[in-house]
Amino acid sequence: MQRKKIVVLGGGTGTSAVLRGLKYFPVDITAVITVSDNGRSTGRLREEFSTPAVGDIRKVLSNLSTLPDEIKDIMEYRMSTYSDLNGHSIGNLILTSFYKKTGNLKTSIEYFSKLLRVEHTVLPISEDYLTLMGETDDGEIIEGEEEITLAKKHYKRIFYKQEPTICNEVFDAISEADLIILSAGSLYTSIMPHLICKDVVDAINNSKAKLMYICNVMTQPGETDGFGVSDHIHTLESYIGKNTIDTVIVSNTVLPQDLLTKYSTEEQKDLVKIDYENIEKGKYEILEDDLITTEDGTIKHDSLKLSSIIFSYLMRK
Repeated sequence: MQRKKIVVLGGGTGTSAVLRGLKYFPVDITAVITVSDNGRSTGRLREEFSTPAVGDIRKVLSNLSTLPDEIKDIMEYRMSTYSDLNGHSIGNLILTSFYKKTGNLKTSIEYFSKLLRVEHTVLPISEDYLTLMGETDDGEIIEGEEEITLAKKHYKRIFYKQEPTICNEVFDAISEADLIILSAGSLYTSIMPHLICKDVVDAINNSKAKLMYICNVMTQPGETDGFGVSDHIHTLESYIGKNTIDTVIVSNTVLPQDLLTKYSTEEQKDLVKIDYENIEKGKYEILEDDLITTEDGTIKHDSLKLSSIIFSYLMRK
């Protein structure tokens, strides 16, 4: 039987959590990753070498790798030194070196994938040097992905400073997909960078694939304060079109109050509530389960539980 094809749109930690478990299931995965991050090591390399952002791509490749964890962890290691190398991750340096040699991010990802024994496909949304922009509710324009996050503002519009050229392979993957996933992750800086591209939205709406959204576990300070599940959905649909999302995955895990208090006071993050009263009945299917793990003292999705729900949904569809 031919394996089902999944396209995951996202970037960073949330997408990595999805892919870390999903790689163990008999599916073909294409992860499409944002390239506009301008913070930390990624931002410095981007500025110095005029490259698209590589950090989220590195993180995704590490999580899709079939190598032993000890080797994968080396790619995530950050240099601690007094030189200009301070703070750079090994994986970012390798991927940037591939890019400077090949002049092409897609080819660089293919080389790095072989190095890490990645059995699935990772694509950049674009080969362009993109700058993410945000317009706040009070009309202020903020430039840069990191600045958008740090400003802790509510945004009425996210857009690119320049018109992006989308990689053709992204359209091919979307048109052939059986399931398209809007991954968990920062709503405005991991998911929106895909949906502000009209051609990508058109491709999703013209695809035969079902569209799934994995709702975030926690709110993001300043950006999604007070957001419930329905607010996340309505925000996404304001970009992609109303009634386009077929399925939403949410967690109903009951978390320890002391951990929730810690997140609220130290990080200004709160649990995303399942606001049943505001979720439009019949518009999309809600897949609800105990999906959060706190084993390491943090709140995050359990990758294998999450992937099991995704695979089960895919098989029955």
